[in-house]
Amino acid sequence: MSAVATPAALALSGIVKHFDGVPALRGASLEIAPGTVHGLVGQNGAGKSTLIKILAGIHAADAGTVKVHGVPQPGGVAPAEIAFIHQERLLSPTSTVAEALALGNEPALGPRIAGPLRLIDARRLKQQARDALREHFGIELPPNRLIGELSVAEQQIVQITRALSRAPRILVFDEPTAALVAREVDRLLATIDTLRARGMTVVYVSHYLNEIAQICDKVSVLRDGLDVAHLDARATPIEALVEAMIGAPVVTHTRSSTRTPGDLALTVRDLAAPGRFENVSFDVRRGEVVGITGLLGSGGKGVLRALFGLERGVAGAIGVAGRPVRLRRPLDAVRNGIAFVPEDRRTHGVATALSVRENTSLASLRRVSRFGLLARRRETDLVKRLVAALRIRTPGAETTVRHLSGGNQQKVALAKWLSRSSSIYLLDEPTVGVDVGAKGEIYRLLDELVQNGACVLLFSSDLIELLGVTDRVLVMKRGRIVRELVSRETNTQTVLAWAAGAREAVAEREREVA
Repeated sequence: MSAVATPAALALSGIVKHFDGVPALRGASLEIAPGTVHGLVGQNGAGKSTLIKILAGIHAADAGTVKVHGVPQPGGVAPAEIAFIHQERLLSPTSTVAEALALGNEPALGPRIAGPLRLIDARRLKQQARDALREHFGIELPPNRLIGELSVAEQQIVQITRALSRAPRILVFDEPTAALVAREVDRLLATIDTLRARGMTVVYVSHYLNEIAQICDKVSVLRDGLDVAHLDARATPIEALVEAMIGAPVVTHTRSSTRTPGDLALTVRDLAAPGRFENVSFDVRRGEVVGITGLLGSGGKGVLRALFGLERGVAGAIGVAGRPVRLRRPLDAVRNGIAFVPEDRRTHGVATALSVRENTSLASLRRVSRFGLLARRRETDLVKRLVAALRIRTPGAETTVRHLSGGNQQKVALAKWLSRSSSIYLLDEPTVGVDVGAKGEIYRLLDELVQNGACVLLFSSDLIELLGVTDRVLVMKRGRIVRELVSRETNTQTVLAWAAGAREAVAEREREVA
């Protein structure tokens, strides 16, 4: 008597989905064995997030079938069976950490009372939050802090912890480490390893192919809405994965030429904001890309926000092209030729309900207007030029931005500021959630900006990327710049050592001996 084959934990077959007549999925299939970690990769626009959102019931498939442990799911997947960590952080900014973690499962004070009214045990609520964060990430977050006050990385940690606390049988991660620093990534991957050992099935969607090779058993590749490969994640070289994703041999990014810095574009002296950063001083010249990096809470992101007038209570001196300026609000920064592309593009970088055309011209309406009226031809020419220059993948200029992939949304956020021909660009994690092809285009754009006389100040936690695209790197720790390094003369280990305080401690001991 032959053994009965164990059904797949998750099986999607022939999934089709269109948006405004444009195909996002063209018959994609995916089969995942129980108790394994299965990777899902592909360029932006390949259909990964659409597939996950169909599985979560956010979108309805136009055709295809979904089975969970062999059971067809015509009406969507039951919440108790499968949990999702979406790329967008679906948390209420006015909830506390404790409330977000326990939402829908709050501990009651005393016996439950029938009906909608019941008292919540606030002490247990906070303690459960502390315990869950320690168990899954080994970190402390004040339970009373509002979600809106957390960094992007901290919000991601809360979202992941909330899902794990519900002990689902299948867990789906959509770009879970995009906003995490190295230590948090290691902790998450270790947590996933533990979950696999317990028999949980994990779907892992990521642009970080080194993580796919490290944590996944199998990996499926999507391209243009179809599954084009199903591979052994550990035995497949990363180069082969990239080639399957883009459908062509890998072309690595190299700078077109050696950069020659010009005149001072930005000067910062003794910049400080209580509790965030202090004594921050540096210069950036025309024709160069300067990086800022540091561990979570180092203050680098706050510095960028302060230079765009987004931080309150900032002291210090700022100069643009040798002129002292006061940047109290974003309008002050814009008037001084400063552009800012934030990390959270969906919330702060683009208006998702507006079209590609409207977003692209949003920051330069005066330039495409005459006598207070929009000059449509002038706007159309500007948008067409920028869509082509950035290779924004869109059915047309009137396509709503929410229907674009994450990488293409990032390009639209860049296009908005390129339309103003700014002289100083502040970029916060510009390639987070962006595929390898789109990353190369953004790198190429940085080269073009500085060759044309602009300067770029870039925050990134991806140290390999940072050293590859910058001329100098400012390393921050606990709100201070602890080291300036020449990118071509250092390595990721040295940068990380300074950020973590290891090299600083060695240098201090050497000074004491001397």
